[in-house]
Amino acid sequence: MTPELMIKACTFYTGHLVKTHFCTWRDIAIPLINEDELLAEKMEKAMEYDNFRLQKYIFRLWHSYTEGQKKQLTDTLLRMQKMCRHYKLIAILTKWRDKARHKYKKREDELMLKHELQLLKWRSKLKLKVVAKEESIFPEQSASETSLAGKIPECDISLLPERVISRIFAYLTLRDIGICGQVCHSWTLMTQGSSLWNSIDFSAVKNIITDKCIVSTLQRWRLNVLHLNFRGCVLRLKTLRSVSLCRNLQELNVSDCPTLTDESMRYISEGCPGILYLNLSNTTITNRTMRILPRYFQNLQNLSLAYCRKFTDKGLRYLNLGNGCHKLIYLDLSGCTQISVQGFRNIANSCTGIMHLTINDMPTLTDNCIKALVEKCSRITSIVFIGAPHISDCAFKALSACNLRKIRFEGNKRITDACFKFIDKNYPNINHIYMADCKRITDGSLKSLSPLKQLTVLNLANCIRIGDVGLRQFLDGPVSTRIRELNLSNCIHLSDISIVKLSERCPNLNYLSLRNCEYLTDLGIEYIVNIFSLLSVDLSGTHISNEGLMILSRHKKLKELSLSECYKITDVGIQITDSAMEMLSAKCHYLHILDISGCILLTDQMLEDLQRGCRQLRILKMQYCRCISKEAAKRMSSVVQQQEYNPNDPPLWFGYDYEGKPLKRQHEITSLKGDEEVIVTESTHSSEEVV
Repeated sequence: MTPELMIKACTFYTGHLVKTHFCTWRDIAIPLINEDELLAEKMEKAMEYDNFRLQKYIFRLWHSYTEGQKKQLTDTLLRMQKMCRHYKLIAILTKWRDKARHKYKKREDELMLKHELQLLKWRSKLKLKVVAKEESIFPEQSASETSLAGKIPECDISLLPERVISRIFAYLTLRDIGICGQVCHSWTLMTQGSSLWNSIDFSAVKNIITDKCIVSTLQRWRLNVLHLNFRGCVLRLKTLRSVSLCRNLQELNVSDCPTLTDESMRYISEGCPGILYLNLSNTTITNRTMRILPRYFQNLQNLSLAYCRKFTDKGLRYLNLGNGCHKLIYLDLSGCTQISVQGFRNIANSCTGIMHLTINDMPTLTDNCIKALVEKCSRITSIVFIGAPHISDCAFKALSACNLRKIRFEGNKRITDACFKFIDKNYPNINHIYMADCKRITDGSLKSLSPLKQLTVLNLANCIRIGDVGLRQFLDGPVSTRIRELNLSNCIHLSDISIVKLSERCPNLNYLSLRNCEYLTDLGIEYIVNIFSLLSVDLSGTHISNEGLMILSRHKKLKELSLSECYKITDVGIQITDSAMEMLSAKCHYLHILDISGCILLTDQMLEDLQRGCRQLRILKMQYCRCISKEAAKRMSSVVQQQEYNPNDPPLWFGYDYEGKPLKRQHEITSLKGDEEVIVTESTHSSEEVV
C-alpha cells in the first residue's frame, strides 16, 4: 500500500464518518426547530375543518328553514288562487242563475202565450164547425151555393170491396157477426165471406154459445177454418170430435178446457194432420196424448204443455216415436213440476230443433236439467225461466253452446255477475235481457253488457245494488246507441247523474222506467226532455215536483207518463178541470190512454172536447166522476174501445169527499186500514193487465 492510497483511504473514512454523524445530528436538531411551525400549521388546518363543519351545519338549518318558508308560501299562494277561483265561480253561478231564472220565466211566459193562442185557435175551429153544422141543418144559401153543395150520398157498405168488408167484420165477435147476418139479405151475404171464417174464436162467447151452434158452424165452414180457439170452453166429447172435420186446420187452442181427454185428442189428431200450433196448457192429457203427437202431428212447430201435470218423463220419450216431433220450434213446459232430468234428456233426444223455450213456475228446475237439454238442442235462441229459484250461473255456462238472443229471468237469488260475463263472451247477438228481482247483480254486470251491439231491451227492475257507476260504464259502450227499452225500477242508488248520461248516449230510447228512484230530482227531469225519442216514462215514487212537471210538458212525443206516489206534485202542478181538459184536447191529439178517476170537477163538456181533439183515444177511465152524466158516458163508450165509468162518491182512501174537501185524519187512517188489502189486489190486477 502506498502512502497516497493510505491518505485517500483515511480521508474517505473520515469524510464518511463525519457525513454520518452530521446527518444524524441534522435529523435530531432540525425537527426541534420546526415544531412550532408544524403545530401552527396543524392548528390552522383544524380551525379550517371546524369552520367548514360549522358552516355546513348552519347551512343545513338555513336550507330546511328556507324550504319550509318556500312551501308555506306555495301553499298560501295555492289557497289564495283557490279562494279567488271559488269566489269567481260563485259570481259566475250567481249571474248564470239570475239569467237562467229570467230565461225560464220568459220561456214559461212564451209557452203560456203559445198555449193561449193554440186554445184560441182551437176554440175558433170549434165555432166554425158549429156554424157549419148549423148551416147544414138550417140552410140559408143562395141558389149557386145550393147547386155547388149538391146532395150528400148515402153510404152502402155492401158496395165496398170484399177485402174491405172482411177487414171491417174482423173486429166483431162471433155473436155480433151472427146478429149482423140477420139484418138483411145483403148483410147475410157479407157475413158469409170465406176469409171471415178463417179464424174462429169460441172463447169470447163461451158462456152463451151452445154445442149445437159450434158443431153446425164447424160443419159449414170446415174447409175454410185455419185457426180455432176453444180456450176455457166446457165442451162435450161429440163437440170436440167435430174439430176433426176441419181438414185444413193449422192452429188449435184448447187450453183450460176441463173436458178435453185423450180420446178427444185422438179424434182431432186423425182428422187434422196439418196442425202447426197446438196449445194444450192446463188440461188433463196423459201419456196417451203424448204418444199420439209424433204419429199424426208431424209438422207441429209450436206446442204448449204448460201446467199439464198428468204426463210423465215416459210420455216425453214418446215424442221420438215414428217420424217424431223434429220440426218443433217452440215449447212451453211451465208448471210441469213432474218432469225430471231424464225428462229433459228425452226432450233433447226427440226435439233437437227447439229455438224458443219457456219454463215458468218450475221450482224443481235445476242446472242439470238445462245441461241435459242443451246437449243436443243447440239451436235455442230464447229462454224464459220465471219462477226458477235454483238456476245458477252454471246454467249460463251450459247455454254457451247456443246462440241466445233473448233471456228472461225473474226472482232468482243465485244469479251473480258471473253470468253476465258468459253473456258478453258467448252471446254477441243477444237483443233482449230481462233479469228482474235478482238481488246479487251489481254494477259489474252492466260493465259486462256494454260491448253488446245488438241489445235493445234491458230490464233490471228490483236489482237494488245497481248504481250510477254501473250505468255510466254500461252507456259508455256501443250498446247505448241501440237500446230502446230500459227498466231500472227500484234501483234506488241511481241519481240525476244517470239521467245526464242517458240524455247524452241514448238517441233511440223509447221506454224508460225509473220507478222509486228516490235520488232523482227536477234537475234530472230537465235532461229527460232532451231524450227526444221517448214515448213512455215512469217516474212513480220519485221526488219530482211541480217545476219538474212543467219541464216535462215541453216534451213533444211523450205518449205515456206515470207519476203515482209523487208526493211533491200539488194542485198547482195539476188542476184537472174542464179548462185543463180543453187544453189537453187541443194539444194531445195522439193520446191513447186517459185515466181521470176521482176528478170530481169534470163535466160532460170535457167528453165533447175529447171527442173532437183526441180522436185516437182508446181507453178512458172515469171512476168517481159525479158531474159526468150517464148519458154522456154512454155516448162516449161508442167512441173508445174500453171505458170504465162510475158516478159514485170517491172512496174514503182518496182523502177528499164528493165536493173536494179534505177528510179528517182519523177517517183516512180507518179507511186505509180497512181497504189496504183491496188496494193491493187492485194494483196487482192492473199490473198484470199491463204485462
